Amino acid sequence: MAQHLRAWLDYSDGRRALYYWRTKSGVEVDFWVCGENAFVALEVKNVGKVRSSDLRSLRAFIHDFPEAQALLIYRGQERLLINGIHCIPCEHFLRNMHPGQPLAP
Repeated sequence: MAQHLRAWLDYSDGRRALYYWRTKSGVEVDFWVCGENAFVALEVKNVGKVRSSDLRSLRAFIHDFPEAQALLIYRGQERLLINGIHCIPCEHFLRNMHPGQPLAP
């Protein structure tokens, strides 16, 4: 996923950056993209079904940054919206990444 996000950034307008987020207590989000028209937190899980515990780090992130969009990318087949967090099948997410376009749910 990191490589796909880096490529998306490189082929886009270049006004966004990729980061990693971790709190002092050890809660972490795999990626967050920040820049022009983008403030998105992404957590990637190698699971077929979303559990509440899979959303814990994204909930912490949006608690600290309520203006951010939160996405969980997983191996399942269903697009879900759980407490404001978009859960998107990995294949769908990757197929819909287009340079210059937002990381849309």
